[in-house]
Amino acid sequence: MSEPERALWEVVRAGKLQGVKFVRQNVRQRFIADFVARSHRLIVELDGETHALPGAEAHDAARTAELEAQGWRVVRFANNDVMTNPEGVARAILMAVGRYF
Repeated sequence: MSEPERALWEVVRAGKLQGVKFVRQNVRQRFIADFVARSHRLIVELDGETHALPGAEAHDAARTAELEAQGWRVVRFANNDVMTNPEGVARAILMAVGRYF
């Protein structure tokens, strides 16, 4: 697990994020999702430097489209955002599950 993944895991593990339960490195069809909240059908993906390489954006979009076609909601965050603004990332995740007021 990368440093940003470890940092986000500390925020979301064991229901720490308003009781929303996440699992990490979870297989969804032919993909391995970074974090999954099964009860909310939410996948959280962290994007590192390789996601800026040629073709990566199209690959990510195709992957997201396939997962969404299976009924999942996918939210993506840059590794840098997790490391520099973990509170903002946590708020965005809570908004995605409808728990941020």
